[in-house]
Amino acid sequence: MIDRLVAHVLGLEIRLLACQARLNACTDPEALHDLRTTIRRLRSLLRPLRGLPGVEQLEEAASRVGELTTPLRDREVMAAYLLEHGQTEAGRRRMAQMAEAYPAVASSTELSQLLIVLDAFPRFLRASQRQGLLKGLRQHIEKRLAKQWKKLDKALHDPAHDRHRLRLLIKRVRYGIDAYPELDRLPKKAMPRLKAAQGALGDWHDCVQWLALAEHEADLQPCVAVWKANMAKAETRSDRVLDKLSADCFKS
Repeated sequence: MIDRLVAHVLGLEIRLLACQARLNACTDPEALHDLRTTIRRLRSLLRPLRGLPGVEQLEEAASRVGELTTPLRDREVMAAYLLEHGQTEAGRRRMAQMAEAYPAVASSTELSQLLIVLDAFPRFLRASQRQGLLKGLRQHIEKRLAKQWKKLDKALHDPAHDRHRLRLLIKRVRYGIDAYPELDRLPKKAMPRLKAAQGALGDWHDCVQWLALAEHEADLQPCVAVWKANMAKAETRSDRVLDKLSADCFKS
C-alpha cells in the first residue's frame, strides 16, 4: 500500500506540473479547473494521513493554492456562463481578466512552494516507513474514511442541515474513495448518488455566489432574476437527490 501511495503522490506531482505549464502558456480553458481538481485529490489523499511527518506542511501548501485560485475559478465559471447566455460584454471582460490570471497562478509563490514540498513528500513517506511509523496504515486510513462517512450520515439526517456543509462533506467522501479505491466499503449505489448530489449542490452554490457578486457588480443585474429562479430549482433538485442518497445508502 505504501508503494501505491508513493506512486499516487508522484502521479499527482506530474499532473500539477502539466497544469502549471498549461496555465503559463494559456493553452486551454480547463487548465485551472484541472489544477484545482488535482489539488483536491491531493488533499483527499493527505487527510487520512494527518499526524505523519510532512503531511501538515503539504496540506498547508495545498490550502494556500486553493485559496489563491478559488475566486479565479469562480470568475472563470461565471464568464463562461455569461458568454453562453448572451451577456457578451460582461463575459468577455471577465475572460480578459482570466488571460492575465493564468500565468500569474503558474508563477505564483503559492504554487512554487507546493511543488517544492510535494517533491520532497515521498522521501518523508519512505523515512516514516523505515522508522516503523506506517504500521497499521491501512487500518488507520479505513478508520478515517469511515469517520467521514459517519459525518455525512449525521449531517444528512439533521433536519436543519446546511447545504454548504453537506456539499463539502460529500466532496470529501467522494474524493477520499477516489484516493483510496482499494478501501471502498460504500454501498453499491453510493458513488452515483454522491455524484448527483454534488452536482445539484454545485449548481445551487454557483447561484448563491453569483447573486452575492451581483450586489456589487452592476453588469450582473440582468441575470439576477434568472439566478434566483435557478437557485430555487437547484434547492428542490438537491433536496430530491439528497433524499435518494439517504434512502439508498444509509440506514434510517
